[in-house]
Amino acid sequence: MDFATTDLCDAHTDLLDDGRLAALPPGFRLFGQRVKFAGPAATLEVFEDNALVRSALEGPGGGRVLVVDGGASMRRALVGGQLALLAQDNGWSGIVVNGCVRDSDEINSCEIGVRALATHPQRAARAGVGAVDVAILIGGVKIRPGDWIYADADGILVAQQQLA
Repeated sequence: MDFATTDLCDAHTDLLDDGRLAALPPGFRLFGQRVKFAGPAATLEVFEDNALVRSALEGPGGGRVLVVDGGASMRRALVGGQLALLAQDNGWSGIVVNGCVRDSDEINSCEIGVRALATHPQRAARAGVGAVDVAILIGGVKIRPGDWIYADADGILVAQQQLA
């Protein structure tokens, strides 16, 4: 994967200007062994409940990035070591969590890229409440299923198309 988010921004100022390319706000921490990852988005909207996260990661990732809008909750973790291992084994490129993760040492041993706002030791509920493959809004940036996610050490970009 040969890209830099900074170079993508510099090369696509027209897309930035008209909103077809946007950067998520800073504050996402890096986890996992992949600092850099990209792929089409699969989206989830949940709140302190990760049953749908597990369901998604149990399926084939096909190089996609799972983007989880957890409402920026700082009270429970939506992804832990077991789910990161599932993502790795099932071919997901990465996971972006607008919320918390746990088992950070386990996540960091997985060949997967994960971005999250923070860590929290408490696990999420498992009721299966939420929405799958819907447009979500994270930090004022709309993310639709199929949008392209590009993440590296400098940030996370959301593009309405795959960028060259």
